[in-house]
Amino acid sequence: VQLVESGGGSVQPGGSLRLSCAGSGFIPNSYYMGWFRQTPGNQHEWMSSIDIDGSTVYADSVKGRFTISKDIAKNILYLQMSSLQPEDTAMYYCAANPWPSQNPRVYKFWGQGTQVTVSS
Repeated sequence: VQLVESGGGSVQPGGSLRLSCAGSGFIPNSYYMGWFRQTPGNQHEWMSSIDIDGSTVYADSVKGRFTISKDIAKNILYLQMSSLQPEDTAMYYCAANPWPSQNPRVYKFWGQGTQVTVSS
């Protein structure tokens, strides 16, 4: 299983970015997928997850600003981020797990991360 994130970058406050996570080495839509972020010295923070049936959940900190989605045919997971603020600055990771969870410690597969920086 391989997960490769892309789409990070620098953006001004109030701006938007779309992150992508390309999956390979597994059957599309066979895992529960999540987005996490991490800042230096801190643990992974769960942002959002999407289940095999397409149901989604969000952390309160991003609800209404971030949208998780997936393209099953392309085996790509997305995170559309809007109204970005400096506190959203972090390394963003996608992860896959056989069962639903918001606990980063149980996720089985991880990407290498993509940096998002929000600054004026």
